[in-house]
Amino acid sequence: MGTRGKRREPARRNTNALVIGAAAAVVAVGAGIGAYVLVDDSGEASADSKPHVRTGPPSAAETRAAAERFLGAWQKGDTAGAAAATDDPATARTALAAATKDAHLTGLKLTPGTRKGATVPFHVTSTVTYGKDSEPLAYDSSLSAVRDTRTGKVSVDWKPSVVHPDLREGDRLVTGEAGDPPVKALDRDGGELSAKKYPSLGTVVDGLREKYGKKAGGRAGVELRVVRKESDDTSATAKKSGGDDDALPDKTLLTLSEGTPGTVRTTLSPSLQAEAEKQVASRERASVVVVRPSTGEILAVANSSPGFNTAFQGSLAPGSTMKVITSSMLLEKKLAGVDKKHPCPKYFTYGHWKFQNDDKFQIKDGTFKASFAASCNTAFISQAPKLDDNSLTEQAQQVFGLGMDNWSIGVSSFDGAVPVQSQAQMAASLIGQGGVRMNPLNMASVAATVKAGSFHQPYLVSPDVDHRTLAKASRTMSAKTVGDLRELMHYTAVAGTAVKPMAGLGADMGAKTGSAEVDGQKEPNGWFTAWRGDLAAAAVVQQGGHGGDSAGPVVREMLLKGAG
Repeated sequence: MGTRGKRREPARRNTNALVIGAAAAVVAVGAGIGAYVLVDDSGEASADSKPHVRTGPPSAAETRAAAERFLGAWQKGDTAGAAAATDDPATARTALAAATKDAHLTGLKLTPGTRKGATVPFHVTSTVTYGKDSEPLAYDSSLSAVRDTRTGKVSVDWKPSVVHPDLREGDRLVTGEAGDPPVKALDRDGGELSAKKYPSLGTVVDGLREKYGKKAGGRAGVELRVVRKESDDTSATAKKSGGDDDALPDKTLLTLSEGTPGTVRTTLSPSLQAEAEKQVASRERASVVVVRPSTGEILAVANSSPGFNTAFQGSLAPGSTMKVITSSMLLEKKLAGVDKKHPCPKYFTYGHWKFQNDDKFQIKDGTFKASFAASCNTAFISQAPKLDDNSLTEQAQQVFGLGMDNWSIGVSSFDGAVPVQSQAQMAASLIGQGGVRMNPLNMASVAATVKAGSFHQPYLVSPDVDHRTLAKASRTMSAKTVGDLRELMHYTAVAGTAVKPMAGLGADMGAKTGSAEVDGQKEPNGWFTAWRGDLAAAAVVQQGGHGGDSAGPVVREMLLKGAG
């Protein structure tokens, strides 16, 4: 019949390309639209009214606005409003309310500083009032702005340090009668020890107060202080990790009325402590300890960063200084002899790990003494197949008193860790890597044990003060093993890697260098431990490189000063 009288169909058009183009156009201007076009499986366009969520770091304006909301509300005493301006309102509200109630802060004034990226520093002034006592308080803190990835909202990243930079998770600001009376810490000669005179001793004096304040006959004053979460827990759990978050004592921030201090005498030498402070002050991330081998008395302790006592509480791989302990084990097991031939190849593979020496050196037809003095890694790794998994752990515990969590030096300390390991990790432990962890106190004690011939637990406060029991080793080395170890360390000091730091220090001395690799660091941590006469010292310079060059000079000066 033809087409006459029939409705004519319009020409079909391909709409897909047009819809896709429209979608691209809408997305391109996205932020102000509030909706965008999608193409469904049938090729038809559909509208989605999901709001646009902003992403990326907070802008300068957003950061300033978040800071103003938070600081403004907090300054007015509106803790609920300030907390609502953070990314954790419940936790923030509790902490901010406690700062007012427990810390007794009044007249709060918060002055923001110059923004840097998403961080805004601010200055705090307030008055702390407790009963009839009142004192002004001023300090600096900072906050950072963050964006919620779900909503795009910018708020203050809540951390306890926003309230005060010394606060960690679970800590509180408290004003009231101090929990522990103050103490007047004295050196071995009766001189007063203070953080002002000896910057490294701030945490030490705080620790002495926490342990002896109630025993030393003092009377508590009124203070604003940081009360640590479970601050009275200095048990094995706290000691085992040895990390920066463990066993910090409460900290006094402001004294409203003086208490009457008790007196605690320590074993510290004023001349050696002054020298230790001088040595670490000229270096970044350095720590040193000096002990007396014949008694275990701690004569000096210092850290470049006084906020944490790395010298007593640090937990670091000791590198090749651990070879002193490993050598004692190999000598006892007849797996090495001072002047006996001993392998030092370029490489040695054990437990699917290929170990090598620094610069891939080797010693052909050399003795064990030569390998020790040159710090040959493979000389020690090559003996791993002949050892049990617990051999090194038992040697460290039974002979050197390490890793038993039972030292009682007078303040909190980490007593070293030599865990039982197997295969490659056990082999790495032989050269102070793997799971082995030490600090300068531990390694000074190792050198002292070699010099004295037996372990004497280091201590800062004499056990006569509180009748506490010091840790003891379960056995001692034979006279032959002790003599061999002294010879190995002495030879290292006169003909090995420790020559330069130990030059001119006489005949009665010995040393061992160490360099410990740490993931993410360009340079290893430098270690050095040594004895001279009745002094033993150990130091670490984190990211210092070779121990003889970085930590060695620190120990040298301590040994020289001790002879003066």
